[in-house]
Amino acid sequence: METAKVGRTVKDVSPHEFVKAYSAHLKRSGKVELPHWTDIVKTGRFKELAPYDPDWYYIRAASMARMIYLRQGIGVGGFQKIYGGRKRNGSRPPHFCKSSGAIARHILQQLEKMNIVEANEKGGRRITSQGRRDLDQVAGRVVVVA
Repeated sequence: METAKVGRTVKDVSPHEFVKAYSAHLKRSGKVELPHWTDIVKTGRFKELAPYDPDWYYIRAASMARMIYLRQGIGVGGFQKIYGGRKRNGSRPPHFCKSSGAIARHILQQLEKMNIVEANEKGGRRITSQGRRDLDQVAGRVVVVA
């Protein structure tokens, strides 16, 4: 008995593995223009240093594309909350702090230029049919460990 080839979507694969695969795909495609400030910018007010990984921009873009695939209508403010974290205030108690809006905005503009996401009429962004196909294609190549 032969099993039929089942198409895999982004929801069927591990988020970590998918983001690694899609960030590699974005880097290979060469369509994402890295801003000149990627090596010196902090990703939020609550951070002390810039990211150590030189490919952090591609990883964040892949993660944001996956988030929009799963939940339509997320905008810059939503991504600031998602990627926010705990700001340590020295001897005072820590508080939640949003991440950088400029990074989220720039990545969303890059994804729009690549026709992966588009503006949603109700606010935020939504995935395009070409973007959905692109992400599902990468998800199909991710090896599922059963």
